[in-house]
Amino acid sequence: MPPQARSISSYFKPSTTPVKAATASPSSTAKTGPFAPGSAAAISSTATAGAKPASSSPITPSKRSTLSEAAKRAIREAAGELDNGTVVNEDGGSEPAAKKAKIDGSPSSAKVADIFAKPTSSLTPSKGLATATRFKSRDELRAKIAENPKWMSALQLEIDTMGEDWLLALQDELTKGYFLSLKDFITTEQRTKKVFPPAQDIYSWSRLCPLKDIRVVIIGQDPYHDDGQAHGLAFSVRKGVRIPPSLRNIYKEMHDEYPDFAIPNHGDLTEWAKHGVLLLNTSLTVRAHEAGSHANKGWDQFTAAKENEIGLGHVAGGKGVVFMAWGAHAAKMCAGVDQKKHLILKSAHPSPLSASRGFLGNNHFKKANEWLVQRYGVGGGIDWRSLGAGAGADGA
Repeated sequence: MPPQARSISSYFKPSTTPVKAATASPSSTAKTGPFAPGSAAAISSTATAGAKPASSSPITPSKRSTLSEAAKRAIREAAGELDNGTVVNEDGGSEPAAKKAKIDGSPSSAKVADIFAKPTSSLTPSKGLATATRFKSRDELRAKIAENPKWMSALQLEIDTMGEDWLLALQDELTKGYFLSLKDFITTEQRTKKVFPPAQDIYSWSRLCPLKDIRVVIIGQDPYHDDGQAHGLAFSVRKGVRIPPSLRNIYKEMHDEYPDFAIPNHGDLTEWAKHGVLLLNTSLTVRAHEAGSHANKGWDQFTAAKENEIGLGHVAGGKGVVFMAWGAHAAKMCAGVDQKKHLILKSAHPSPLSASRGFLGNNHFKKANEWLVQRYGVGGGIDWRSLGAGAGADGA
């Protein structure tokens, strides 16, 4: 049975636990920014330092947790309480349950909220660095993070290789408990096992497709996990690598919609990224030859934050984008997107196992351009044929 992805909206749903106004104090007002107090780590540290001896009296049922769902999830992830199961790889094939991480499909206790609601709490570890400042340049953010050697060690890759507008937009996420735990996991994996894509390519999507230039988002699930394939863009492989079956079907659909599209003899989608197509996998890394091995470790929450930034209008003109959701996983990730502002195109996955059941013939590329021209005017669409231009293309 295919795994179910967690809806992005669940990461940004404010806690519904009632809190009596009388218990609030001015000092409890939450600060915002990447170094705000109230983090999971700060909560844990405070609880440890000020813990009282266990009481024999029963816990009063009326005292409920005030942690947000995101905070609870981060704590569960750090404690290793999330389970493992079967996943479906990027080409639609199922993987054995053993040693494969499960995409969390457990139902949320809250109803699906607006995907683009602002988070109401922060998990930011802020001991000694509490500030409400949002930094406006890579150098400013680097200088602040450098004040904490552990953070700088963990986040060096992000600071050095992430596209600057994405880095600044996502600065709140970098020091949250779940992300630091994720980085600990990834660092250990990279030190002890083979991990794809190479470290310098993990954030290539952010350098090739700046936040302000996005017009289309194509959502994948997991990077390709064989040698030499993954390079940071969903569905894309390096030149010289055999074109994967799913991408061949994407090319076929493109040619059916645009007969003058010259089908390339390579699978490198870099030109699409440069033209405003964000090719975004839910998990940004994977252990070699083990599909789904880095799922449910925190990348999904980070991806939710990325889509949240897109939805908040941090794109040129703020007139909306097209989400292409191919398969159940991608559709789940798009649950809650404001369809008055954005266009969501759903179909079967391009995998050979499902392409004939709704992907081929979906006309998504033409539909996307028609909508983009309506929103942005002439020239606002994507030059899908850019991949087939010039050298490196087979005749079509």
